[in-house]
Amino acid sequence: MFWDSSALLPYLGPEPSSEAITSLLERDGSPTIWWATPVECVSALERRRREGALDRKLYNEARSRLSRILDEVAIVQPHSTLRLRAERLLATHPLRAAGALQLAAALVACDDKPQGQSFACLDARLRQAAEKEGFECIPG
Repeated sequence: MFWDSSALLPYLGPEPSSEAITSLLERDGSPTIWWATPVECVSALERRRREGALDRKLYNEARSRLSRILDEVAIVQPHSTLRLRAERLLATHPLRAAGALQLAAALVACDDKPQGQSFACLDARLRQAAEKEGFECIPG
């Protein structure tokens, strides 16, 4: 299953969907992420810490969880094929660059055969594009 940054954040720290996301992630035998996903996650955690939404304890727990999950996931590396897919996706769907790169990485991970493949995502715009590309978006 491919995991977008938006779907990993509830696993890292307390959010309304944390329990459901944690359960999905624990059942996923082969989670896959895009190379820049850890940077996006750290960016979100740092923003929440600065804004006071995460105290030091929760922040440290979230960073620890991120480190642990990185030991368990497959990572789609950046390369020209991925960039070309992202450019096509930007012309096809109303995505931002980061979303197009996430979706392109998911397509690369499944060899451009998204039918029957799951895409974990909580971002509405990215979910819509992923579904149009043929992915099953979770959670439902």
